[in-house]
Amino acid sequence: MVVKADGLAAGKGVVVAETLAEAEAAVETILGGGLGAAGAEVVIEEFMAGEEASFFVLVDGETVLPIGTAQDHKRAFAGDTGPNTGGMGAYSPAPVMTPGVEQAALERIIRPTMAEMVRRGMPYRGVLYAGLMIEDGAPRLVEYNVRFGDPEAQVLMMRLGAQALDLMLACASGRLVEARVDWADDHALTVVLAANGYPGAYAKGSVIDGLDGLPETSREMVFHAGTERREGRWLAAGGRVLCATGRGASLAEAAERAYGLAGRIDWPEGFFRPDIGWRALGRDCLGR
Repeated sequence: MVVKADGLAAGKGVVVAETLAEAEAAVETILGGGLGAAGAEVVIEEFMAGEEASFFVLVDGETVLPIGTAQDHKRAFAGDTGPNTGGMGAYSPAPVMTPGVEQAALERIIRPTMAEMVRRGMPYRGVLYAGLMIEDGAPRLVEYNVRFGDPEAQVLMMRLGAQALDLMLACASGRLVEARVDWADDHALTVVLAANGYPGAYAKGSVIDGLDGLPETSREMVFHAGTERREGRWLAAGGRVLCATGRGASLAEAAERAYGLAGRIDWPEGFFRPDIGWRALGRDCLGR
């Protein structure tokens, strides 16, 4: 079964329990204050088998406009092992989100939800992403989030480019019916560099070298997540600290660029997964 903290827990409030003992321990941890106010209540859900992916749309109250898919890597370590995190990397598009799966998710899940919001007199406007579990080509809803995911946002923005602003303005002004997404036939992949110990206890304030001089182009970019600038140096100031992101004609090319950036960052107090994108690439992204 799945045990969730009912509040906002930065992506770390979910435990997939294989046994009753694990479920009981998760409930005790959450209700015992392990997640602070986010754990005031718990939700216990059915476990769903399959492959998970994120489907992003913009909604202006009436029109639903799909803007992309991505696949996140929640576990801390290679091979999807270790504790759940807020996300250790992501790639877009998600191959499991075929046109058929996207259409099914829109017609059976997202549009009916948005229509019900209108019926209740509270139409939703903004960005929405549906976390979906796909098994045998059929999507089931895991959860909705009314925000861009992290680190999914990094790969979506690399692929959308400047048109992201036009799409969001159309959403805000109720003009999505006129909007179109101009997708290139490309891929993006991001690798999270996290502090040693994350998602548990970790130290702050370690020095990060090698960032100055890294490329910032439409194909390579390092996004800052938990850093601060002090006396001319970059310091780690959080758990997930940097996102090395690459874009390419293929997912392998995007991975090569992302890992190339990550490898140029000198930060002994940090770590990253070597296998982001493994489901689609079918191998360790670093070839190890």
